[in-house]
Amino acid sequence: MAEEDIQAKLQNYRTAPFDARFPNSNQTRNCWSNYLDFYRCQKALDAKGVDTAPCDWYKRVFTSICPISWVQKWNDQREAGNFPGKI
Repeated sequence: MAEEDIQAKLQNYRTAPFDARFPNSNQTRNCWSNYLDFYRCQKALDAKGVDTAPCDWYKRVFTSICPISWVQKWNDQREAGNFPGKI
């Protein structure tokens, strides 16, 4: 039943919801946190051999908040092995 709830939320998703951890209008930290959370979630669930579908929530949030140029830069840094975040 929980999987169905997650799938329903993902289908009805429009934009990033309010996050009480980031109450200000500047969403830079929110963008960064969701980017890291997506890759941490994927890494953790891949290690367990579980479906990574629940991680899609983080990806949808960071893709709606983050500028594309930032995401591309961070992806390039991860591939090059010099990404500053801890994943």
